[in-house]
Amino acid sequence: MRHGKKFNHLGRTTSHRKAMLANMASSLILHKRINTTVAKAKELRKYVEPLITKSKDDSTHSRRTVFAYLKQKEAVAALFRDVAAKVATRPGGYTRILKTGNRIGDNAEMCMIELVDYNEFITSETKATADKKVTRRSRGGAKKAAPKAADTTNAEESSEEKSEN
Repeated sequence: MRHGKKFNHLGRTTSHRKAMLANMASSLILHKRINTTVAKAKELRKYVEPLITKSKDDSTHSRRTVFAYLKQKEAVAALFRDVAAKVATRPGGYTRILKTGNRIGDNAEMCMIELVDYNEFITSETKATADKKVTRRSRGGAKKAAPKAADTTNAEESSEEKSEN
């Protein structure tokens, strides 16, 4: 029976699960985005979000607590230096899970888990879309405006020549 078992064991022993989540959390912090299964991503979210919250308070105690979970100096340094600065004003919800379909081999549901403030694709896409609209309008307007100005000048010259004759 499953009485009182409140989290997904992911088919692994306790030590294997802890090591896997620590490695995945370090990869997420260092690379800002990783691809994994939905079940692992949901467990990783529960694992990494409290660590990001702890990183907002840059004290020796919080660094040691986070290091006990992550076990990688580079990941802890990146978390306290880069990630904590970006999420300082955010009250929670530091990660986003985007489902990407099923894996070919075993049909497992796959997803991408990423840090919310580091999604450059969405921010660059909105900027590019805004730039394209402005550019298209200005180019179209400039091309149409130039011949009209030339036509009016030619018309004025021809009317002046006719009046002189």
